[in-house]
Amino acid sequence: MVSRSDREKLNRHRSLVLWFTGLSGSGKSTIAHAVELELHRRGHRTFVFDGDNVRHGLCRDLGFSREDRAENLRRIMEMMKLFLDAGIIALTAFISPYRTDRHQVREFFRGDFWEIYCRCPLEVCEQRDVKGLYIRARAGEIANYTGISSPYEEPGNPDLILDTHLRTVEECTHQVLDLLKNILVADDHQHQLRERIAGS
Repeated sequence: MVSRSDREKLNRHRSLVLWFTGLSGSGKSTIAHAVELELHRRGHRTFVFDGDNVRHGLCRDLGFSREDRAENLRRIMEMMKLFLDAGIIALTAFISPYRTDRHQVREFFRGDFWEIYCRCPLEVCEQRDVKGLYIRARAGEIANYTGISSPYEEPGNPDLILDTHLRTVEECTHQVLDLLKNILVADDHQHQLRERIAGS
């Protein structure tokens, strides 16, 4: 009996999906959490989904084969749909290496989806790898590891590109907030939310 529009009005902002994609170590989760913190400080209802809270729970039965990656994204999409209906700004940080899969997600959400590509050279991502996963992948200990034994297909036309090896987390965060300034909001609260996102 409570519609998405009703929840958006209560929240004073529209719900949407910000989809951060990129190699492991490219800064997806770090930036997504930084953006969420800024939005939360400004009174927005948000949640970040990444490998730590999805792969280790809802999708812990899945591996990293092509089929399992597709099923992982399918489950994420269904979960994001619920959060959109709840009026939440959902930020996702998943490698999501295949263009066809990301296109499927965009089509599923239509006008509620913005793809943000965290672009970073593989060698820099490897240098940032505190868990040693790239080393293990190069040693053959981890199969189907993106960037090593499995491909990452760069987005052809993302809504935003963040060169995370050239810019700080703060600078990338502001780029995302600038993107959000131009996203329409629910009903008659458009002006108020634009001001709040801008920090005025």
